[in-house]
Amino acid sequence: MRSRAYQGVAGALSLAAVLALGACGSAKESDNGSGSGSSGGSVDEGFKIGLLLPETKTTRYEKFDRPYITQEIAKLCPKCTVVYNNANQDPNLQQQQVDSMLTNGVKVLILDAVDAKAIAGSVSKAKNQGVKVLAYDRLASGPIDGYVSFDNLQVGKMQGQALLDAIKKGGDPKRGPIVMINGSPTDPNAADFKKGAHEALDGQVTIGKEYDTPDWSPDQANTEAAGAFTALGASKVIGVYSANDGMAAGIAKAMQNAGVKSGTPLTGQDAELTGIQRILLGTQTMTIYKPIKPEAQSAAQMAVDLGTGKTPTGNQKVGDNVPAQIITPIVVTKDNIKDTVVKDGFWTVRQICTGSAASACASAGLS
Repeated sequence: MRSRAYQGVAGALSLAAVLALGACGSAKESDNGSGSGSSGGSVDEGFKIGLLLPETKTTRYEKFDRPYITQEIAKLCPKCTVVYNNANQDPNLQQQQVDSMLTNGVKVLILDAVDAKAIAGSVSKAKNQGVKVLAYDRLASGPIDGYVSFDNLQVGKMQGQALLDAIKKGGDPKRGPIVMINGSPTDPNAADFKKGAHEALDGQVTIGKEYDTPDWSPDQANTEAAGAFTALGASKVIGVYSANDGMAAGIAKAMQNAGVKSGTPLTGQDAELTGIQRILLGTQTMTIYKPIKPEAQSAAQMAVDLGTGKTPTGNQKVGDNVPAQIITPIVVTKDNIKDTVVKDGFWTVRQICTGSAASACASAGLS
C-alpha cells in the first residue's frame, strides 16, 4: 500500500485551479426549460449544464455530489443553470434523461453512468450535437471530453491489503477461506476495485467464494454472504472482502446471523456513516474515504471550461488522450476517523456518536 494514500485531501489534489475562478452568486437548478443551441457559451451570459447521477441507494450522490457540484458551478458561473436528473439505477431511464437534456439545450453533460457500456450511444449522440461530455466518477464508454474520478485500482489494492493485514493478525492468512463480494458488473469502477483487491490478495489467501453483485445491492450481498457461509462453514471463514459500505451492511448482518466469529475482518468503501459506526463497533475493519468535495469541484471546473470552449486540464490522460483529474483515496480505520472524515467535515462527531456507536466513540478519541 502506498503511504501517499494516507495524505490529506490537499496532498491528493491541488485545488488552486478549481478555486481560481471563484465568483459570488448561485447557479439555478432546474429539471425543465428551453435552451438554444449547443455551441460554446460564456460565463457572462451563462449556459446550461446537465448533471446526471446514477442512483440514490448510496448516500453520497444526493447528500454530497449533487450539492457540491451545484455550489461550485454557482461560484464559477453564476448565470449557469444546472439541469439535474437521477437515474435510480435504471440505464434505460438515464438514456432518456440524456435525450431530454439534449432537447433542453444543455452545452455540457456531467455524466455518472449507471451502465458504462449501455450509455455509449447517448454519449455519441451528444457528441454529434456538439454537446461536451464529462465522465464523472465512472469512465463512460463513447467519445468523452474529460474525466474526473479516483484511483480506482488503488482503492481495490488498499481494500485487499487492509483485509490481508487484518487476517494476518490472527495467524496464517491461509488458515481458512475468505469470501469476496464485488460490485456491479456494469460498473467499470467495480472491475478496477476487484482487480486491485486481487493484486493484493491472490496467492496470499484462499478465496472460498466470490460474487459480482448486480446494482451494488445490499440485499443481494446479504444473500450471497449467507450462501457462502453455509457452503464454506461460518466458523471457518476468516475474512470478507466487500467492495463498498452499502453491501458491507448486508454482509455484516449475514455474518452475525450465520455465527461468523466476532471480529472477523470485513472491508468497505465510501465512508458511509453506518460504515464508520460499524468500524467503531468492531463489525467492520476499514473503509475507503474518497474526498468527494475536490472531485465535485474539479468536475464543476472542467464542465465550465468545456462549456466556454476551453480545454480542461488534469493530472493524467485516459483513453484517446482525454484529460483526467484522478484523486487519491484514503484508508479509514478506527485509529484515524478523527483525522480524516471528521477533520474534512464529511461527518461530524455528533452524527457519528449516536445510538450504539456512542459508547465506542470515547476509545476512538471522538467524545
